[in-house]
Amino acid sequence: MKYIVATHNKGKKAELERILNAVGIEVMTADEAGFVYDEPEETGTTFAENAYIKAKAACECCNMPAIADDSGLCVDYLDGAPGVYTARWAGPECNSGTNIDKLLRELDGVPHEKRGAQFVCSMCCVFPDGRVIEAECDCEGFIATERVGEGGFGYDPVFLMPDGRGFAEVSPEIKDEVSHRGKAIKLLAQKLAEMEK
Repeated sequence: MKYIVATHNKGKKAELERILNAVGIEVMTADEAGFVYDEPEETGTTFAENAYIKAKAACECCNMPAIADDSGLCVDYLDGAPGVYTARWAGPECNSGTNIDKLLRELDGVPHEKRGAQFVCSMCCVFPDGRVIEAECDCEGFIATERVGEGGFGYDPVFLMPDGRGFAEVSPEIKDEVSHRGKAIKLLAQKLAEMEK
């Protein structure tokens, strides 16, 4: 069975595709399937709600099963912010760079032991018949005092794993093993495989 991936983010699509293809789940974007998919406004108050909103919109657009995620960074010192506003934290015209700049400013002078953070990923698959499969996982770590590494996307350059390595420093394969999205995609894939038995 083929699934639509409800994203225009190339980094996210590549990560989803790499992990799902490895377990025999074929994915494509709506554009690749010949549809025009406009990402809906994320009006949910949780990652799970936003993932569902995106998956449902893509499923309705393409009349195919659709997989979406909503992921975010929750920083302990900031009482869980940026949370569901992770992608647009620095304002409506922000990008990864401006979001990271704001995060580093907010944590300027905060000691390492108070820079704890979690990446959270909620995955959702919506089928044309109305079935919904969900999975959510997180990844604990810390926020660096400056950007480290050249890989990854989003907040990866400032997210340190407990062992001190940054998400932007490790290979995609290592990141897939420990990241919030890697774990959530694998859990969703397992649920989809069980459903197809």
